[in-house]
Amino acid sequence: MSVTEASVAEASVTDHEAPLRVAVVVGSVREGRQGRAVADWFLGLAAGDEGLHFDVIDLAEVELPLVLPDWGGRPSPEAAAALREVSPRLAAADAFVVVTPEYNHSFPASLKNFVDWHHSQWHAKPVGFVSYGGLGGGLRAVEQLRLVFAELHATTVRDSVSLHGPWSGLGADGTPRDAAVCAGAAKGMLGQLTWWGRALRAARAERPYAG
Repeated sequence: MSVTEASVAEASVTDHEAPLRVAVVVGSVREGRQGRAVADWFLGLAAGDEGLHFDVIDLAEVELPLVLPDWGGRPSPEAAAALREVSPRLAAADAFVVVTPEYNHSFPASLKNFVDWHHSQWHAKPVGFVSYGGLGGGLRAVEQLRLVFAELHATTVRDSVSLHGPWSGLGADGTPRDAAVCAGAAKGMLGQLTWWGRALRAARAERPYAG
């Protein structure tokens, strides 16, 4: 093996073993929201996994307007400033976890707006979900998000984490009452996200995705 071939092989091993970069998107911007507490609970569970590196994108801190530019048009200065902050972080991510409530049988407008401001950043990457809300635990919001991400060439993992009635079921530290069940669900979802994240990262490195 030549020096060049050895260097490429070493780089491939290093890239393969590098921690997955997971962007955690907190979808609710509503006053009195539980979204950040739910995200913090999830991140606390995942903190011991050295194979994952998390980057939290809280939409309450991202000021993207509702008005999208025309096809081929330029975003407003305000939108451009927000995109400079978040778009590179999505592009650099190997996988995503979306934390969403369920509002009126669906997900928040703030989350749809954020998704729609981006396109190629989602391509050929896995998406996991942590949802909350009412007796359904936000599952109807997740099912609708699966359709949205399929259109964006992303792969949603089968298992998700759903917290039921979080306004009464979460403690001050964001821990759900059925902590053991929810922790097991989070572990399962992260396992699937890691498998898909590594597989798709390797695939993109070998052959860039042309969506």
